[in-house]
Amino acid sequence: MVARTGHPDFLDLPWDRALSDWPQRLHVEVARGVHRHVVKFVECNGALYALKELPNRLAEREYRLLRRMDEEELPVVEGVGVVSRSRGLDDVLITRYLDYSLPYRTLFTHRRQAATDVRGLSDRLLDALAMLLVRLHLAGFFWGDCSLSNTLFRRDAGALAAYLVDAETGDWHAQLTNGQRAADLEVTELNVAGGLMDVQAELGLPPDPDPVETAEDLRRRYERLWEELTTEEQIAPDERYLIEARMRRLNELGFDVDEIEFVKTAQGDRLLLRTSVTEQGHHRRRLLGLTGLEAQENQARSLLNDLANLRAHLERQAGRTVPESVAAYRWLGEVFEPTVAAIPDHLRGKLEPAEVFHEVIQHKWFLSEQAGRDIGIPEAVASYMGDVLPEAPEERLVMADASEESTGWIGYG
Repeated sequence: MVARTGHPDFLDLPWDRALSDWPQRLHVEVARGVHRHVVKFVECNGALYALKELPNRLAEREYRLLRRMDEEELPVVEGVGVVSRSRGLDDVLITRYLDYSLPYRTLFTHRRQAATDVRGLSDRLLDALAMLLVRLHLAGFFWGDCSLSNTLFRRDAGALAAYLVDAETGDWHAQLTNGQRAADLEVTELNVAGGLMDVQAELGLPPDPDPVETAEDLRRRYERLWEELTTEEQIAPDERYLIEARMRRLNELGFDVDEIEFVKTAQGDRLLLRTSVTEQGHHRRRLLGLTGLEAQENQARSLLNDLANLRAHLERQAGRTVPESVAAYRWLGEVFEPTVAAIPDHLRGKLEPAEVFHEVIQHKWFLSEQAGRDIGIPEAVASYMGDVLPEAPEERLVMADASEESTGWIGYG
C-alpha cells in the first residue's frame, strides 16, 4: 500500500476480498454520478473516502496523476493512496471525499425554490466546466473523458466551481496542441449532451434548453475564455492603459499575471503584448493572505468586497487611511467569525461557511431594500438563520436515496 501522510492507514479493511464482497456495514452510500468501475465509500476516523477498483497498474497511474494535479493547485479530488493486490484482485485507488460537493444530477434535484431554473443551472454548469477544462489545458493536462459524471461541483457565491474526479484517461504534456484541445472538447461536447439527456429523461425536465445546443454552447464558452487568457494584442507605445485594462480583465476572471512580454512588430511603432497567467485563484489567494480563510474564487471575491466596505466605513469614521491588514483583522473578528458562529449546530452541514456568509450578505441587501434602510448584519444573520438556511438542502454529505440506487446513479468515476 502507498498512502499519503495525514490520513488513516486503512489496514483494518478486508483488502483480500473484492469491493463488491465487502460487508454492507462498511459502506456509506452517497449520491454521485455514473461509473465504469466498482466504487465503494467508507468512513475512517470521521472522514469519508472513495475506493475504486482498477485493473493492473492503472490505480497507481491515476494516483500519480491526481497527486501532480494537486501539486499544480488544480481543482481535483485528493489522491490519498493505492492498494496493490494479488490473487486476481484489482488494485484500489483511494481518494478523499470532497465535502460539500454535488454531482450534477443532485444539482437538478436539490430545488431551493418551488421551480428549478433549468436554463440558469445549465449556464452555471457550463461556465464551471469550461473554466475547469481551460485550467487543465493551460497546465498541459489532456483529460480524454471530460463529462458531467466525471466532475463534482461546489457552490461558489451563486456560481459553481468544478472539480475533476476521474483522471484515468488523462495524460500530461509540456503544452497541448490545438488538435489535442479540439479532441478533448469534442469528447466533452458529446459527453455533456448525453449527460443532460439522461437527467432530462429521468427527472422529467422541460425540453428547453436542448441538451445538444447546451453542449455546443460549452465549446463557445471555452473558446472565449481561452482567447481572453492567451491572445496577443498589438498596442502603440503610448497605449499603456491597455496593459492595465488587460490585467484587470484577467484578474476579474480570477487569474494573476505572471509575466508581460513586449515584442516589436514589423511596423516598428507597435508592440506585441503577451501575458503569461498563473493558476486561477487571484481572489482566493488575496483572501487567504489577508485573513487565513480558504474559499472558492467567487466566494473570496464576495468576502473581499465586504471587507472593502468595512474598510471604507472605518476610514470615514477615523478620517484617515486604514491599512488593509487592520481592516482585515477587524472584519474577521467582528463580522465574519460572529456570523459563522451563529450557524446552529444542526444546520452546519447545509453549506460551507464561506457560502453561508455570502448568502447572509445577499440576504442583508434584500432585506435592506425592502425596509428602505441598512438593517445591519445582526438582524440579517438572525433572519437568515431562522428563515433561509433551514430550507437549504444538506450538502456537506449528500446521501443516496432509493431512486438513485435503483436507477444506477451510484458510482464515482
